[in-house]
Amino acid sequence: MNFNKTEERGRIRPDGVSKVTGGLFYLTDFTFPNMLYGKVLRSSFPHAKIISIQTEKAELLPGVEAVVTYKDVPGMNRFGIVMPDQPVLCEEKVRYVGDAIAAVAADTLEIAEQAVKLIEVEYVQLPVVDCPEQALLSDTVKLHPGGNVLHRAGYQNGDVEAAFAQCDVIVEETYELPRQMHAYMETEGGVIVPEDDGGITVYAGTQHGFKDRFQLSRILGLPESKIRIISSPMGGSFGGKDELNIQPYGALLALASGCPVKIHNSRTESIDAGLKRHPMKITMKTGTDASGKILAHKTRIIADTGAYATLGPAVLDFAVEHAAGPYIIPNIETEGVSVFTNNGVAGEFRGFGGNQVTFALEGQMDRLASVLQIDPLELRKINLRSATDLGPLGQRIAPTNGAADVLHFLQTKSAGKQSQEASDQWKKTGTGYAISMHGGGLGFGRLDAAGGRLSFNKNGKIEISFGFEECGQGLLSVIENIIVEEIGCRKEDIQIVIGDTELVPMSGSSTASRGTSMVWHSVQWMKAPFKNKLCRNASSLLGISVAELYVGPGGIWQENNDEGPVITFEQLSSKLVEDCTVLTSFHFPTTPDAITGGHFLYSFGGIRADVEVDLLTGKVKVTSLDHVIAAGPVVSPNGYRGQIEGGGIMSLGYTLMEEAKMIDGKYAVRNFDSYLIPTIADTPFETNVFAIEELYEDDQFGPRGVGEIGTISITPAIVSAIHNAIGYWVQKLPVSSEEILQVVERKGMIEWM
Repeated sequence: MNFNKTEERGRIRPDGVSKVTGGLFYLTDFTFPNMLYGKVLRSSFPHAKIISIQTEKAELLPGVEAVVTYKDVPGMNRFGIVMPDQPVLCEEKVRYVGDAIAAVAADTLEIAEQAVKLIEVEYVQLPVVDCPEQALLSDTVKLHPGGNVLHRAGYQNGDVEAAFAQCDVIVEETYELPRQMHAYMETEGGVIVPEDDGGITVYAGTQHGFKDRFQLSRILGLPESKIRIISSPMGGSFGGKDELNIQPYGALLALASGCPVKIHNSRTESIDAGLKRHPMKITMKTGTDASGKILAHKTRIIADTGAYATLGPAVLDFAVEHAAGPYIIPNIETEGVSVFTNNGVAGEFRGFGGNQVTFALEGQMDRLASVLQIDPLELRKINLRSATDLGPLGQRIAPTNGAADVLHFLQTKSAGKQSQEASDQWKKTGTGYAISMHGGGLGFGRLDAAGGRLSFNKNGKIEISFGFEECGQGLLSVIENIIVEEIGCRKEDIQIVIGDTELVPMSGSSTASRGTSMVWHSVQWMKAPFKNKLCRNASSLLGISVAELYVGPGGIWQENNDEGPVITFEQLSSKLVEDCTVLTSFHFPTTPDAITGGHFLYSFGGIRADVEVDLLTGKVKVTSLDHVIAAGPVVSPNGYRGQIEGGGIMSLGYTLMEEAKMIDGKYAVRNFDSYLIPTIADTPFETNVFAIEELYEDDQFGPRGVGEIGTISITPAIVSAIHNAIGYWVQKLPVSSEEILQVVERKGMIEWM
């Protein structure tokens, strides 16, 4: 499908009108009677011992209703999805500037801010470990009892060193990837409301309401049944709200004060405390024979996870898994280590480690092609996986032609596209390509439960319920489109219920590009029994054989009768003789091979990028992007295109301008005035999205999610285009204008012109 040339099949997003008109209330917009305002006191230092915490002055300030420290945490004073290693409120030590020490609730935001300033904390500063390599040294201070290594991961097949000895060409390079902000529109926040039964209702953005409920239960010492999480809608996440953020502090303050408490991070607070994309240093050594066939590939990854774990182990596992991407390499050795430092916490982020390692891998492919004097796309074709090859960790995966389909498109269609001419004599243009492979779901060995519920409610609506969250990704459209197509009803016949742990079944998290797939699989399981129950009810009421009835727009229809439904949904709802509820519970498809983190379903992406390099300023402008995506059938055309285009712009920023730089364990940027993200002026004038919808023969797994695959190939394609324009190999992001100017001067490019 070419989205620019084919008529749209999509519908207006269910939440589209309310969003563009400003009518939608986000969770941080909510207010309640007697609501207080919360603020969190965070560490002034990246590493220090806490001698004392004095809260008396804050408690005496008029208008302050509650102050809490670690002494007020009734349950486990720790949280973390993979391992609960992060203090809710620090007791003896702080390990980064975002560490929370105390929290206050007051009648107004101004009073809360003043109260936080009145809390006196006595510190003794400790040595700051702000470099991953430094953290690995034996004589470096240990940040955690177990040392400074969070996680090690690796994969090996064949004899790498012997294979390198047989290579005709060897390329070795070190690539450096920066820390990136999620830059969501709505920063972390929400309102926590105490209930009469001693429980709480949490209105806060998250990608995993049930996981939040579980973690809060341990912190608060409350049964999960007394904690309700309402998590949709929220203004963006991209992985950044998958972990707890303000929820523990709002909950502690709400229970202490007996009043609803709102906490909404400022952008600066979000920068200090929020998760970021993992900075990585990746060294790759790759060797080929004279024809371009890769014989050996060796990768070393060092990831800076910051002060605490969150999903750092899984991110590293994913990077290790994708170190060879869509290529078949007989001799491979990959080692990765994720290291604790006193830098800001790095965690889950769109692409989940795939962006970093693919930048390095595709950089290797381009450098090899240059040395071998082989067309870069042809080199990729020589080494490309076939449909039935094993996965990148040697595990069985669903057969797929996705890699070949994407590459073929780039070679035959996009590669034939005419290159753009420079807009003036002081600019150079270039074109670059890259491809990528991305595993969906959480991977082998990780709980990846899913499920859904179809029911027929008293208002005559087909109610579809999932434990997913709407975080701006367009999940509501996906659900609506799948139900309309698979049930045969109208969108007006549907009521969607998501993001409320009291009302929905367990469906796992809105992460890992799994939402679309989980909805599709759920409906496949539920649609037949649900439709059968509706028709049995209608048959009992009308005396018409069930075999003659079917579910259609607005109600139940009879075969060979096109005059309209024989009974409308509204009429049927008041006369039900049988409950129509259908539930399903299952797990995301996973490889049968016991390889931790190994995926089973993969999507593939390819990019052609055109750039213009200004020789006078060193600035790079992306003028055109062609996205080619192989992820199965398109469910929501508008949402599909939005995810791919939006992901592309996010990665454009990662490539050219974004770096949440830290100096001595403190963020050098404090707001978006100094942390630049792409605006409409930076987006390519021409952006095309091409969807390859065909699946391998007999594939039963339906559409794959596209929330991440659109982000992965962008960076290496842009960097390839820069080299095509001026002959400069970028190995560190974001692309440096100063380095480009040095290349221009060294090569005498302006004088030559």
